[in-house]
Amino acid sequence: MSHTLSKVNASAATLTKNRTEDSVVPVSGMCVTCVDGCIGMCEIGKSAYRGHEVIYPQPFGVITTAAEKSYPVDYSHFNIMGTAVGAHGIEADSDKAIFPAVKLEVSFGHDNGIKFRYPWGIPGIGSTNIVGNNWEGLAIGSALAGTGLTIGENVVGMDPEAVIKNGCVIDTVDLKRRVKLYKDHQRDGYGAIIVQANVEDTRLGVQEYAIEKLGVECVELKWGQGAKNIGGEVKVRDIKKAQLLYERGYVVLPNPTDQDVIKTFEQGAFKEFERHSRVGMVTEESFAKRVEELRNAGAKYIFLKTGAYRPADLARAVLFASRYKIDLLTVDGAGGGTGMSPWRMMNEWGVPPVELHSLLYKYAKHLADKGEHVPALAFAGGFGFEDQIFKGFALGSPFVKLIGMARAPIAAAMVGKTIGRAIDEHEIPVYIERFGSSKDEIFVTSSMLRKEVGDREFEKLPTGALGLYTYYERLAQGLSQLMAGSRKFALKYITRDDIAALTRQAADISGIQYVMEADQSEVDKILNS
Repeated sequence: MSHTLSKVNASAATLTKNRTEDSVVPVSGMCVTCVDGCIGMCEIGKSAYRGHEVIYPQPFGVITTAAEKSYPVDYSHFNIMGTAVGAHGIEADSDKAIFPAVKLEVSFGHDNGIKFRYPWGIPGIGSTNIVGNNWEGLAIGSALAGTGLTIGENVVGMDPEAVIKNGCVIDTVDLKRRVKLYKDHQRDGYGAIIVQANVEDTRLGVQEYAIEKLGVECVELKWGQGAKNIGGEVKVRDIKKAQLLYERGYVVLPNPTDQDVIKTFEQGAFKEFERHSRVGMVTEESFAKRVEELRNAGAKYIFLKTGAYRPADLARAVLFASRYKIDLLTVDGAGGGTGMSPWRMMNEWGVPPVELHSLLYKYAKHLADKGEHVPALAFAGGFGFEDQIFKGFALGSPFVKLIGMARAPIAAAMVGKTIGRAIDEHEIPVYIERFGSSKDEIFVTSSMLRKEVGDREFEKLPTGALGLYTYYERLAQGLSQLMAGSRKFALKYITRDDIAALTRQAADISGIQYVMEADQSEVDKILNS
């Protein structure tokens, strides 16, 4: 393994590569021999003619991206500890302690009034094209599965059909659509649609509008995310839309109202404007005031999402969430997923997931030991499979109630949508065609879901939703099997000793026992009995 943790100067994310791919300087990422006459395929070379465009992953609107930095410790550095003895949450009977009997439901909030059928949700995904183009599948699939979905930042501000008067939103098209798609498919009260707000959203009164006009019960304050330590950004190809966003108060680069910029754009020298959000300025006074405003506006539940900021900021998030009775605190580790974030920033800033989540556990325990209120916690940052979900619950036990995932669910929804398009066009790839030629044959959950929602409703379901729902069904069965193997038949029984650290470094960072020292006191009792 290379002694460097980062891959620099060439990445699929920026559509760049080295000329001498097998011979690269580890520190700079440059070719060992940089030749006069090279057309500039590497990131330095591409920056010589496209400049700031190369800061961002490409192409915008059809990709999600996450850092490719190899952190010293990640969740693969822990293993799940199974046992051959007993059962928690069910009778220790081989005929009863079977994995389908595992309960994955979770309830949280100040009154335990939020209930999810599965213990995960999609944290804030906002105004990027990749999300907008797949929202139908994400919203309907999440609602059918009974899990949470957060409408992220800037959705109202980016909506050209939103009606804004005196600086406040009074009507929308896109936010209405996003909320309605989820609510129309919600079943038996499971799941929640959450509306998040950044600086611009707060100024526009987005959350007050969502509560009053759209019946949204859950809102989320946003301090940041794992993908970057600045505000959200997107690219805009339409100059009229860029000008509209500029008028609405966004930072738009280059200035789309400048005559020289307009002329350069029309000449084709560049094809995209950048829309940026402002960074928030956190103070306890402003935080307390905003929480009170939202409660007065009718918010039933208030969440906080923060990113991979320095430990002091994490401590502030934990303390404020405790002091002002926040219903859920989501903490997103560095390297996180995005539709558009500066590529080098994604790789080189912030506290990685295992370190950040270990600090969060430590801070939460500190408050709990003092008798202070600890809100429900959610871990986010690179989760995609049931083993990682189990490890997250174990590392954060007993405070973690949810795991946040974004890129993996988006991938499932995109694949489902793509398969649907292939079915409609009668061009199903051979890799898929072996399972059948209709959505009933290809999506393994179809017969069960058709029975539950009825033929008429099932026929209307977009295949993006089937993709997400089916992926979630896989995660649920996989997590149930892992939990049964550890003899934990409900989430509340998962504890920190259900995982072991495979390296001393992982043990030191997390406080989880090193595998060779796990169960030592019990081992001594057994051998000396």
